[in-house]
Amino acid sequence: MPMDPLALLAAGLIAATVLFFVLGLAATGPGSALARQRLEALKRGPMPDEPPLESHSLQARVFAPLLQGGVRAFGSLLPKSVLSGVERKLVIAGEPMTMNGFLTMVFVSTAASSGFGILILVASGTAFSIKTIGIVALISLIGLYLPFWIVGSRAKQRQAAIIKKLPDAFDLITTCVEAGLGLDAALSRVAEKVEGPFAQELARALRDIALGKSRRDALKELGERTAVPDLVQFTNAVIQAESMGSSIGAVLRVQADQLRVRRRQRAEEAAYKAPVKMLFPLVLFIFPTLFIVILGPAGITITQSFPK
Repeated sequence: MPMDPLALLAAGLIAATVLFFVLGLAATGPGSALARQRLEALKRGPMPDEPPLESHSLQARVFAPLLQGGVRAFGSLLPKSVLSGVERKLVIAGEPMTMNGFLTMVFVSTAASSGFGILILVASGTAFSIKTIGIVALISLIGLYLPFWIVGSRAKQRQAAIIKKLPDAFDLITTCVEAGLGLDAALSRVAEKVEGPFAQELARALRDIALGKSRRDALKELGERTAVPDLVQFTNAVIQAESMGSSIGAVLRVQADQLRVRRRQRAEEAAYKAPVKMLFPLVLFIFPTLFIVILGPAGITITQSFPK
């Protein structure tokens, strides 16, 4: 009995989806530049201490370059404004992956969601129509949007972690500066004592200063990398105090006081939002359960009291 062409198409898409997913996981590692290495090896010939190209796996010689070509073509279809925004979000999120790795994730997610949608239609026996094609397109759009949402959520979580650490860190910086330490030494002490993304960004700024970058540029890049308004305001205040010759300790004291006020305001705002956020779970889940537990036995008793 010949197989249905739609079933063959679905099987091929599933196989391709699994293959692209495996290759996408491998593309973010050290083997992501294997195509460039292969071209360079063809130009100069194999090195004495390098294994020949024939010893590479089939994935490294064939499928990885194909995947990279598909990712580059997919990335060329996206607008430059979208790519620049994603690159900005990756920096705010702490650069968990490269731009090529993100495009690979988008490509794999879109292909997997499209194959999943077609598989559902084929398995359910639904004929292809405008409505079903729209459903598959909607599922594909969800798969396309999912990596963007993951990166955006990662960036927001990192910013929230930095905001949570800022008041205590600024108090420590102020104490160190008023105790007689220089600003660089105070920032280094905070980078050692505080944990989390803020300590990582602060350590990176101190490394830039040690490598010869001016403190002004390093602090300005620190604020731009995190995109936290409180931290941007702090860096601007320190830069302005240094340029005008003002006391760094007084500026830090004012910034620390303002951060404590903002932390208290954010806590009050979260407390005011809590009843509204609790309303929907109460209405949708807790109240129906209580009604069932309280009125269920009464309903059963009333039903049994009626004559049959």
